[in-house]
Amino acid sequence: MKNIKISIIVSVFIGLNVFSQQQKTIDERVDDLLKKMTLEEKIGQLNQYTNDANLTGPLVIKPNKQEEIKKGLLGSMLNVMGVERTRKYQELALQSRLKIPLLFGLDVIHGYKTTFPIPLAEAASWDLEAIEKSARVAAEEASASGIHWTFAPMVDISRDPRWGRVMEGAGEDTYLGSKIAIARVKGFQGNKLGELNSVMACAKHFAAYGAAVGGRDYNSVDMSDRMLWETYLPPFKAAVDAGAATFMNSFNDLNGIPATGNKYLQRDILKGKWNFNGFVVSDWGSIGEMIDHGFAKDSKDAALKAIIAGSDMDMESNAYRNNLKQLVEEKKVSVELIDDAVRRILRKKFELGLFENPFRYSDSERQKKQLNNPEHTKAAREVASKSIVLLKNENGILPLSKNVKTIGFIGPMVKLKRANHGFWAVELKEIDSSYIVSQWEGMLNKIGRNTKLLYAKGCGILDNDKSGFKEALEIANQSDVVVVSIGERHDMSGEAKSRSSINIPGVQEDLIKELQKTGKPIVVLINAGRPLVFNWIADNMPTIVYTWWLGSEAGNAIADVIFGDYNPSGKLPMTFPRTEGQIPIYYNHYNTGRPIKNDNDIVYKSGYIDITNSPKFPFGYGLSYTNFDYSNLKLSKTKITNKESIQVTMDIKNSGKFDGEEVVQLYIRDRFGSVVRPVKELKDFQKINLKAGETKTLTFIIDNQKLSFYNEKLEFGSESGEFDLMIGSSSDDIRLKDTFELID
Repeated sequence: MKNIKISIIVSVFIGLNVFSQQQKTIDERVDDLLKKMTLEEKIGQLNQYTNDANLTGPLVIKPNKQEEIKKGLLGSMLNVMGVERTRKYQELALQSRLKIPLLFGLDVIHGYKTTFPIPLAEAASWDLEAIEKSARVAAEEASASGIHWTFAPMVDISRDPRWGRVMEGAGEDTYLGSKIAIARVKGFQGNKLGELNSVMACAKHFAAYGAAVGGRDYNSVDMSDRMLWETYLPPFKAAVDAGAATFMNSFNDLNGIPATGNKYLQRDILKGKWNFNGFVVSDWGSIGEMIDHGFAKDSKDAALKAIIAGSDMDMESNAYRNNLKQLVEEKKVSVELIDDAVRRILRKKFELGLFENPFRYSDSERQKKQLNNPEHTKAAREVASKSIVLLKNENGILPLSKNVKTIGFIGPMVKLKRANHGFWAVELKEIDSSYIVSQWEGMLNKIGRNTKLLYAKGCGILDNDKSGFKEALEIANQSDVVVVSIGERHDMSGEAKSRSSINIPGVQEDLIKELQKTGKPIVVLINAGRPLVFNWIADNMPTIVYTWWLGSEAGNAIADVIFGDYNPSGKLPMTFPRTEGQIPIYYNHYNTGRPIKNDNDIVYKSGYIDITNSPKFPFGYGLSYTNFDYSNLKLSKTKITNKESIQVTMDIKNSGKFDGEEVVQLYIRDRFGSVVRPVKELKDFQKINLKAGETKTLTFIIDNQKLSFYNEKLEFGSESGEFDLMIGSSSDDIRLKDTFELID
C-alpha cells in the first residue's frame, strides 16, 4: 500500500513539473521554489552526507539521515551506488514538503565498473581523445547506476612525486594539464547536462593543493600570486571554460588562508573574475577542519567563514547544518548569501531534469546493459595500451616473438587482479573481480600453443622475505626470456599516501639483481601510481616498461605491448628524479644567475655536488619500437606583432620497421622579460600515427596567447623580444630549433 501511495505521488509530481517546465525558464523555476522554502529547507540543500557503508573519509556521527531527508533537510548524498539504493533515498526525498530531489555524488575517478588507468597514467598517453573517451565510458556506467555527479577531474598541478595524489592528476605541466582538464570535463558531461549518459564534473581541488609543502597530503601551500596564476590556476580556468558544473575546494591553506574559507579564491576569482555559475562543494569535512588549521574558533565560526568565502555545500562536517540558521538570525550571514548558494545547487538539479523525473537515472535495465557493455571493455584496453611508457629497450628485446619457447613470468604483481584497478577505484561489492584481467591472464591470452609460460612469485611487495628467490631463479634458468613485474602496492599512492622515500619497496630490486646473474634477457614491468626512484634497475636492466596501474584490462594491454600488437607511445607527464633530494624537480624551471650547463658543470653553480643533477627520465620522455625522424622546420614569419601569428611546419617520418604513434612536442623559451621566464615551456603537441616508412607534415600555430605570461603586477600579456622555438620527442630531446621575434 505504501509503494502505491508513493507511485501516485511521484506520477502527479512528474506530471505537474513537466507542465511547469514548458511554461518557465530554469532560473524562473528556481526563484519560484526559493520563495516557498523555509530557512531550514534552504540550509538543508547545502548539506551532503555519506552513505555509511562506503566511506571515503572520517565519519561524522549525525542524526537519522532518513528522517532528515523526509523533512527536506538534505541536498545531496555521496557514496550511494546502484539504482535500487538511489531510488530508495530519492523516494524519501519525495516525502518532504517541497519534494526537492537529492543529488547523488561519487568519486568516479578513472572508471565505474570498467576501470581505466589511473589519471596520471592516462595523462602519459597524451591522447586527448582517448582521455575523453575514458571519462565518457565512466559517465555512461555511473549515470546508469543512479549517479548524477562525479568528484573529478582532479586538475591540480604537482611537481612532487612524494605526494600520493599525483596519481589522480595530469602531472607537472600547466599546458598539458589544462588540455586534459577540458577533455575530462567534456567526457563526463557529454553534450550537455541532463542527458542520461552524462554526470556533472567537479574540478578539484581549488586551489594549489598539488604544491603541498614536502609532498605531505593536506599540508600548507606557500607561493607567490604570480606562481599561482601562471602555473596552478590555468587548468581550473580551462575547466570553467569547458563548462564544469561544480568545483571542490581543497584541504590546504594557501598563504595562511584555508582554501575552504578563502574568499579570494572562491568569490573573487572563481565566481567573480571567471563568472562561474555552478556551485562549490567542500572536500570531506574541510569546513570543520578549519578549526584544526587554527583559522576558525569553533564549528560556528567555521561555518561563518566558509559561507562568506563562497563554499556552497558542506560535505560531511555538519557545520552548516548546526550553525547557519543561528548565524542568519544573528544577522552575521545574510539570507541573500544563503539564497545564492541554494540557487546554484537547485539550478543544477533542474538542469539534470530531476524535478521532471527524480528517478530518470534509476533504470535497472539500463544499468545492467551499461555495466556489461563490451565496447567499454574494448575502450579500457585501448586506453590502457596507450598509457604504457617504454623507458628502455636495449638490444630490441621487445617486442617479444609469439613463437618464443619459454617465458618466465616472475614477481609479486603477476597474478594480482583487483590491484590492477589502482587507488580510487569504485568498489562494487555485488560484482566479483573475475572481469579484471591479471597480467598472468593477459600473457596466457596472447601466447601461442607452442609457448610455455612459467610462474614464480619471487617475493612480496613490502616484506624482506627472500625465500622465494630460489624458485624464481629456477624458473628463470628454464626460460628463454624473463619478464619481472614489480613496483609499489596499488594503495601506496592516493589520498593520504605520501611517501618520504619513493624507492621500489621491499626486496624486489634484490630479486632482479639475482635474476640478472642468470644471464637471461630480462624485461622489467614497473607498476606504480607515481614516479619512483629505481636507479640500479634503470642503469642495469636492458628493458623497462612503466605500466602504472592500468585498470580492468591491464593484463591484456600489457601483453599487447610486450608482443608488439600495440607499439608503445606513452610519454611521461612528470619528471622522474634520481633521488628524493632533487624534489621538487620539473622541466620548466627558471634559470638562475649561475645555471648548470651540463652534469659536470657544478663548480659555483646551482646544483648538487653529490649526484648527477639531470633527472633520471625527463618530462615528455618515452620510447617506441620504431624510430621517428624530424626535418624541414619552416616558419611562415620570423618577426610578428602581438596581433599576428606564425605558422610552423615540419616533417616527421617513421623510419623504422613498425607502425607507431609519436607525440611531437613544441616548446618555447622567452629569452628575457620583465620577470624571469622558464628555460622552456610546452605550448603545443600533436600525437600522430605513422605507418613504417610514412612521412607527414605537421602544422602548429604560434599566437600571442602562447607568448603571454603574468608580469609582476599580475597583468597577462606578451612582451617584445626574441624567442627560441624547440620541437622534439621530449623536453630533453629537442630535434628542431629556430628563433623568432615579437616586435612592438
